[in-house]
Amino acid sequence: MENKRRALGRGLEELFNNEPIDYENLEKKIVTETPKDEIVELPLNELRPNPYQPRTHFDEESLKELASSIQEHGVLQPIIAKKSIHGYEIVAGERRVKASSLAGLKTIPAIVKEFTDEAMMEIAILENLQRENLTPLEEAVAYKKLQETLSLTQDLLAKRLGKSRSYITNILGLLRLPEEVKDYITTNQISMGHARVLSKLEEKEQMKELAEKIVKEGLSVRALEALATREEYPRKKEIQRKVSQENLEYQSVENLLEETLGTKVKVKNNKLIISFTNVNDLNRILEIMQLNK
Repeated sequence: MENKRRALGRGLEELFNNEPIDYENLEKKIVTETPKDEIVELPLNELRPNPYQPRTHFDEESLKELASSIQEHGVLQPIIAKKSIHGYEIVAGERRVKASSLAGLKTIPAIVKEFTDEAMMEIAILENLQRENLTPLEEAVAYKKLQETLSLTQDLLAKRLGKSRSYITNILGLLRLPEEVKDYITTNQISMGHARVLSKLEEKEQMKELAEKIVKEGLSVRALEALATREEYPRKKEIQRKVSQENLEYQSVENLLEETLGTKVKVKNNKLIISFTNVNDLNRILEIMQLNK
């Protein structure tokens, strides 16, 4: 791993050793520390998507708006790419590549660096999480790949991504759902709150049964929780984590807020501490709390 890390360069290696990584700082560091004469024009037809790109859908209207801006002002920030056997792989900036193609450009400014497969996966996930929200299922698949590739426990994965342990558990739990239920999530017929309750059930047929009931009858999350706790709906066994006595008093509050906000929350010395990784993550939390303007 040490030899692979060396390919990133010392400055980038430091960023990858910090937990959690802030994508904005990572890209900014690469761009600001690259001499202008090392920024090259790469042919668009030689660029391939990052193989670890978790996003499967790019908003067409958003791409058209960016293409219009590129036609008027050009590409304001170079993409980051890695040399591959056939052309180049996009490490960061796939939206800019797609929009540049729509704008009729043939080349795009780029910074070419060496990256390990692990780093490319982490960057692809972070770019989407911190710049453009993934769908819950895209997020779950991305986390699972990252967890398996880096051999991380859920606790370490949560720390690496700056998320709460319960949020990671709930997101990964979506992968247990039957395909029919996943389709309901993708089409926004059931919410993340509904999905979280369903994913804790043991029987997949019961997951499908209750999902259909949500869609047909418009069950609220609270009504679903009441229904799912009945004896006829067995739940999968969960690992019980030991809680220290001093945290016991506020543990339920912390757990509730962590699940709701998707980040670490601590109640200590009559203070409520909510963690966030950057401005975009803060705005996401404020939006959940309905405090954004």
